[in-house]
Amino acid sequence: MKEFVNQGLFYMIIQIIICLCVFALFLSIFIDFALFSRSDKVQNEKKSIVETGTMTVFFIVFYFILRSGIGVIALKRGFFSNFIILTGATVILFGCLMNITGRFNLGKNWANQIKIFKEHTLVQSGMYRVVRHPLYASIILMFFGACIVYRNIVSFSAVTIIFIPFMYYRAKQEEILLVNKFPNYIEYRNKTGMFFPKIHKGKEWFH
Repeated sequence: MKEFVNQGLFYMIIQIIICLCVFALFLSIFIDFALFSRSDKVQNEKKSIVETGTMTVFFIVFYFILRSGIGVIALKRGFFSNFIILTGATVILFGCLMNITGRFNLGKNWANQIKIFKEHTLVQSGMYRVVRHPLYASIILMFFGACIVYRNIVSFSAVTIIFIPFMYYRAKQEEILLVNKFPNYIEYRNKTGMFFPKIHKGKEWFH
């Protein structure tokens, strides 16, 4: 991350893109809390250790790993390194847009903890047509994008070993309640990937 300080227009633009994406993500989370955080009309609820607070803690740890410079893969500055940085920034931007779009699709069904509301609807349109958990998938993409931009193997390992399993655990907790609420959720689950789109019928990285 230190190489991005006072290193020219290209690096400055990349930093601006990343900062705007992170700001947009946290702003969208704040809006969800402001508009949809409620305790009324809850039909079923399950507390989870994986929620906005713990994910924010992971983000802070992730940020300090990048700031420390530990685990950076050194590359000579040039076309190849710039291409890698641009690729990572593109992944971050795509993840940010995916997250915000997914929040619009989810609407009032959103909750910080796992909640099924009496008027809960099963969203299968927009980003939910592509994957079952676009909010989690998009944050995973943004973290991996940052790992690519800053070429940091330690942060990559943290996302792979810690963050993804936690997201998988949270998603599975949600799906237990969703199956009980919506009989057609099993059909939706069978045809739609969890974090990654299904390419071949019946095959995906996470079920």
